[in-house]
Amino acid sequence: MNHYRPASRRLSPDRCFAADPAQRAVARALYAVVRELPLLCPHGHVQPALLAAPEARFGSPAELFIIPDHYVTRMLYSQGVPLEELGVPARDDRPVESDHRRIWQRFAEHFYLFRATPTGLWLADELTNLFGVEERLSAESAGRIYDHLEAQLARPEFAPQALLKRFNIALLATTDAAADDLAHHQRLHADGLNHIRPTFRPDALIALSRPDWPAQIAALGRAAGVEVASYADFVRALEQRRAFFQQMGALATDHAALTPYTHRLSDGEVATLFARALRGEVDASAEARFTGHMLIEFARMSAEDGLVMQLHVGSLRNHNHAVFTRFGPDNGADIPISTEWTRNLQPLLHAYGDDPRFRLILFTLDESSYSRELAPLAGHYPALRLGPPWWFFDSVNGMRRYFDLVVETAGIYNLAGFNDDTRAFASIPSRHDLWRRVSCDWLAGLVVQGLLAEDEAHELAYELAYGLAQRAYRWETW
Repeated sequence: MNHYRPASRRLSPDRCFAADPAQRAVARALYAVVRELPLLCPHGHVQPALLAAPEARFGSPAELFIIPDHYVTRMLYSQGVPLEELGVPARDDRPVESDHRRIWQRFAEHFYLFRATPTGLWLADELTNLFGVEERLSAESAGRIYDHLEAQLARPEFAPQALLKRFNIALLATTDAAADDLAHHQRLHADGLNHIRPTFRPDALIALSRPDWPAQIAALGRAAGVEVASYADFVRALEQRRAFFQQMGALATDHAALTPYTHRLSDGEVATLFARALRGEVDASAEARFTGHMLIEFARMSAEDGLVMQLHVGSLRNHNHAVFTRFGPDNGADIPISTEWTRNLQPLLHAYGDDPRFRLILFTLDESSYSRELAPLAGHYPALRLGPPWWFFDSVNGMRRYFDLVVETAGIYNLAGFNDDTRAFASIPSRHDLWRRVSCDWLAGLVVQGLLAEDEAHELAYELAYGLAQRAYRWETW
């Protein structure tokens, strides 16, 4: 029996809005215009398998909210909670907690750690508005809330496909390895869910020093029907895979790099470098030069086939070697680094920055580069758009700083709107709602200062919520 007893606690309807009554009134009016707009999610990491099977379920509350979410586990780890106590799968044979109620209790005991963080806002919104939880999560309330969530998750209305409709998602892009057979996407399309699109991500194929790089190249060759014995074979296989992704509705490619260094190698240089890599003769310098060359080559491909190119830069991955050794990647130990864009990106922009066929969306973890480099670059090159605040800065203050730093130089219409960039499917509406609230409040500030007419603010609120992303990712052509 579900003994959940909700208390009378609600989220503030004016969260993220200024305290000034005049600005708040305008923000409310703007938010009313965009609140119910469909969600465009052109970049994210939801697994297509979750949505492809009507019978799929999220699992337990711990599996939904805690175990796979590095935003959650990194905060708890920073306060001394071992990852094994949170059920994070380990690479070795040492035991990890398998009792999901105990995992949830541990999480609830430390839920106060998320106060004043974006994760705390997302979680509160999900628990309250999606699952109907109306009391604060704590050590005392943990069991009641777990029972309530477990009962809700068992209902057909909370199956992933049911929530896909409830969330009013007009476009959902996944992120998929270049050699993926996209079987789940084929099933989705056969079931009429063709607004779920794959995204081509070839990072593993250009990381020459990865121990599994030869296996990645072999998988690419099998998927493309090409024996990859040379650099020319490699390029041909990539182009064939991109064409297949487009047949399955892909709108974009996605690339992650430590820096935005680009440099075109000569045909002879890159052929020799690739041949050496096939023989296992690779060093860090060769890998950096190959990555820099391939970013320009991917830009060339995008100009020719029309796929939007996304570039995420500035994360030093797996900073904590002990966590990486025990638990593997993507466990909260990725740390931002400072980034130089102007010189590093110039060779790519020299080749394709003025090409009307090409679209490049940039994401950074170095906020100091927004006003110094990225806004001026996007305010000049027709091919460029600035992606929204990413990762650590997908927050109330991160969004406010972003608008303050980039709009005066780049303008609103050189931004790419918003994307949630999440693996946590149930958090998607919360993340979009936060962006819509903050952007409406920021626009309202311009209105009350006399810098923007209210009818213009209404137009811009729509653009920031929907129109910019629609055009940046060329969704309007579908």
